[in-house]
Amino acid sequence: MNLKINNLGKEYRGGTWGIREFNLSLEPGVLGLLGPNGAGKTTLMNILATITRPTEGQVTWNGVDIAKSPNELRKTLGYLPQHFGVYPNLNAVEFLGYLAAIKGFNGRHARKRIDELLHLVNLWDVQKRPLGGYSGGMKQRVGIAQALLNDPQVLIVDEPTVGLDPEERVRFRNLLSDLSGERIIILSTHIVSDVEATATEIALVNQGRLLQHAPPEHYLQAVEGKVWSYVISSAELSEARKTKLITGTIRRSDGVHIRVVAEKSPTQEAKRETPTLEDAYLYHISKANGINGVEAKS
Repeated sequence: MNLKINNLGKEYRGGTWGIREFNLSLEPGVLGLLGPNGAGKTTLMNILATITRPTEGQVTWNGVDIAKSPNELRKTLGYLPQHFGVYPNLNAVEFLGYLAAIKGFNGRHARKRIDELLHLVNLWDVQKRPLGGYSGGMKQRVGIAQALLNDPQVLIVDEPTVGLDPEERVRFRNLLSDLSGERIIILSTHIVSDVEATATEIALVNQGRLLQHAPPEHYLQAVEGKVWSYVISSAELSEARKTKLITGTIRRSDGVHIRVVAEKSPTQEAKRETPTLEDAYLYHISKANGINGVEAKS
């Protein structure tokens, strides 16, 4: 089971490239595709989901070019797009039954699979309620259920937790973790905590290019010993943002407690902190862009 991306590029009208010179090889596990808004993540997802064709390069599924033979991947693909729509007047059983029919399931097989998925995504008790009355998180769970109808070997989810409340976000993360194993899961997001909770590997994307592909530990090691905290006044915060890579702020009675990534201690009072993936992510993005005093890659 291998999904391979070779020198992939997508050019839009006006000469703008969504992604460029993108190379990645994926095996079973959860890949966190992490990057800022506009980094090219959704462009890549659309190509992998066979919705759009690349301008250059190729994607192969077990050695087969998906642009030339898209059905080879489609028959084993599950996809939850960023903007997932439902028919509000249908209930969960009716909606999933409709999609199962489109995928070619027979009636008995479809109903058995739908029952399994409603239990899996914790919607069994509300299966007859119209989808228009579902919360955002419940609709997302319907979305993951439809993506799992064909028990896919490749599951793609694009910004799945945007707009969800904290409880729903945690539930969704746990569901993705439970689904991993003998399948490739690609989680595309700009929310670092989603990746931190679920991913076995992280592909860091910026300005349409792949910066790094490595386990989370690799990113954390890069900022080991470089994260500091200290207190400044509110009046000093604006100037500090111009010259320092600040990854967190907390306002307290004695001032603003800031968290900074820096090669050396920024002040004598600074205390060294244990790095988080958020620190590492902002460090690598800033390094690529050459901002906040972090030297860009050569």
